[in-house]
Amino acid sequence: MTKVLIISASPRRNGNSDTLCDRFAQGAIDEGNQVEKIFLADKKINYCRGCGFCTKKGRCVQEDDAPEILDKMIDADVIVFGSPIYFYCINAQLKTLIDRCLPRYKEIKNKTFYFLLTAADNAPDTFDEAMTALDGFIRCLDNCHVEKVIKGIGVYRPHEIKENHAYEIAYIAGGEV
Repeated sequence: MTKVLIISASPRRNGNSDTLCDRFAQGAIDEGNQVEKIFLADKKINYCRGCGFCTKKGRCVQEDDAPEILDKMIDADVIVFGSPIYFYCINAQLKTLIDRCLPRYKEIKNKTFYFLLTAADNAPDTFDEAMTALDGFIRCLDNCHVEKVIKGIGVYRPHEIKENHAYEIAYIAGGEV
């Protein structure tokens, strides 16, 4: 059984990227995998202060929900990031979590990643900057790779993703973990 951790960075529960996360989860569950979803909007995650405390002590000086999420990331076999695209990049919630991985990023290793991204725009380059940010994170991790990037393009209103090809692709990808 594969341990799948889904991190939904959507600020809107049941928004398009969050719905895509749920669809991926259902595919993974239907194939017998262990799935946990974290809705970042329910968590308190402070910005990295860049103070360097974590490089000396192996933990962040701040007291919030980031350490609990890092534990789950380290324990998972598969990590799924779901994010809406804001101004052509991942949103602040996901970027803040990524920055807070600093104290333990070397322990996030041997993982398979999936990225579930949604955007209102449908230009061909809509996801380029988001992919640069996400690829930069993956490059810092040991023996991790991106298995699939699922892009829900041209979706803005809640539930529009259900009419998008990405909705079914997310379910299939979840079943293939």
